[in-house]
Amino acid sequence: MALNIISNYAANVAHRNLSASDEMATRSLSKLSSGTRVVSARDDAASMAIGARLNATTQALKTASTNVGQANSMLQIADGGMATIDDILVRMKTLAVQSSSGNLSDTERGFLNDEFTQLRDEIDRISSSTNFNGIQLLGDGGDVALNYADLDTGGSGAALTPATGFSGFGITDNNLWASDGEQDGVTDNNFSVSINEVTVGGGGTQIIMTVTANVDLTAGADAPLTQSIDVTDYLTGGSKAMTAGDTGTLNFDQLGLTIDINDNFTDNVDVVGAGAGGANDFGTATAFTIGGAVIDTTASTVNMAANSGQQLPASIDFQVGGGNTANDRLGITLTAVDTATLGTGAAGTGTALNAATVDITTAARAQATVEVVTTAIDDLQRARAAIGTYQNRLDFAGQNLASTQENTESARSTLMDLDVAAEMTAFTSKQILVQSGVAMLAQANQMPQNLLRLLQ
Repeated sequence: MALNIISNYAANVAHRNLSASDEMATRSLSKLSSGTRVVSARDDAASMAIGARLNATTQALKTASTNVGQANSMLQIADGGMATIDDILVRMKTLAVQSSSGNLSDTERGFLNDEFTQLRDEIDRISSSTNFNGIQLLGDGGDVALNYADLDTGGSGAALTPATGFSGFGITDNNLWASDGEQDGVTDNNFSVSINEVTVGGGGTQIIMTVTANVDLTAGADAPLTQSIDVTDYLTGGSKAMTAGDTGTLNFDQLGLTIDINDNFTDNVDVVGAGAGGANDFGTATAFTIGGAVIDTTASTVNMAANSGQQLPASIDFQVGGGNTANDRLGITLTAVDTATLGTGAAGTGTALNAATVDITTAARAQATVEVVTTAIDDLQRARAAIGTYQNRLDFAGQNLASTQENTESARSTLMDLDVAAEMTAFTSKQILVQSGVAMLAQANQMPQNLLRLLQ
C-alpha cells in the first residue's frame, strides 16, 4: 500500500471502530442505568410491545386490589351498623316481653313504650346515616326540608306564623318524609295543623291540636297519618299558659315533626276555646281574629321541598379485574334494614316494625310485638349473613388478584428486566474496546508523522 499524507486510511478505520464501540458502550450504559433490557424499540420491538401490555395489566390489577379493599371496608361499615341494630332489637324484644307481663299497669307500659319508640327511631337514624363515601348501606338517606315559601303571605301555610304562636317546624324522621311510593318526588308530601274545641263526657270541653300528615308511603293511595295533643292546659290560667317571652316545643314523634311555639300560642288556644261549637276552630275558621288581626286559618298546610337525600342502591358493582367484561366486576346487593323492612319476613308479607299497631302500650299488643321483633331479628340476620358472604367472596377475589399480579409481574420481568451481571460484563468489554480504539486512533494519527523523515 502506498504511503501518503493526503488520506489516513488507518485513522479512518480506527475512528469507525471507535464510534461503533462507543455507541455500544452508551447503549449498555443506558440499560444499566435504567435497569431494563429494552430501552427502545430497536432493542427488541416485540418484547417492548408485550411488556407494555403486561405493565398496563399489572397496574390495573393493583388498582383492582385497592377496589377489593375498599369494598371490604364498605361492607365492614355496613356490618358494624347491623351489629348495633341487632343490639337495639334485642333490647326492644326485652321491653316487649317485659310489657307482656300482667304485673304491669298501662302507665308502666307507657314508660316502656316510650323507650321502645325511641329505639325504633334510632334504628331508622342508623340505617339512614350509615354510608360509605355518600353511598347508602342500610337504607335510604332521607334529607328533606320544608317548603318555607308556603309560610309566606299567600302561601298554603300562611296561617302558621309567629303571630298565631308557631315559631318553627322541625323534621325528626327524614325517612318518613322522604318516602316516595308514587315515584313522583316528595313535594306532594305535606302536613296540616288544626286546633279544635271538642266536647267530652259531662258537657266539658277540651282543646285538641291535631297534625295530619299526607305521605306517599306506598305506590297506592295512603291513608293520612294523624297525631293529636291535648293543649287545653295552654289556655290562659292553665298550667302551661304562656306569657310574654315564653317558648316551647310540641313533639309529634309519630309523624316525625316538632313544632316550636311562642307566647301567642296561648292567645290562639284562647280564641279556639271562646268559640261556640267549634265556630273558631283553627284550620277551618276563615275569620280567625288574634291580636287584632283577622286570619284565614284554612291556610295551614305545609309541603315538603325536593328530597336531596341518597337512596339505597339496588346493587353496587366493584371493578375487581383489569378488563371490561362481566367477570371483571362483582355486584354487591344491599338490603335495607330500616323499620319499614324489618319484621316483614323473608316473603315480605309480615308486619313491619314501624307499623302503627306495633307498640307495647297494652299486654296484648306487647305479646304481638314480641313476634314482630323476633321476625325483625331474623330479617336482620339474613341481611347480615349476605354481607358476610360478600366479604368472604371478596377475600378470595383479592387472593386471586394478588396471585395474578405476581405472575404477570414475573412474565413482564422475564421480557423487560435487565440481567445486570451479564450486561456489566458486556459493558466492561465495550469499555476496553473504546479504550483500545482511542489508543489505536492515536497510533494511526502518528503514522503520517513518519513520512516527514523522508523530507528531511
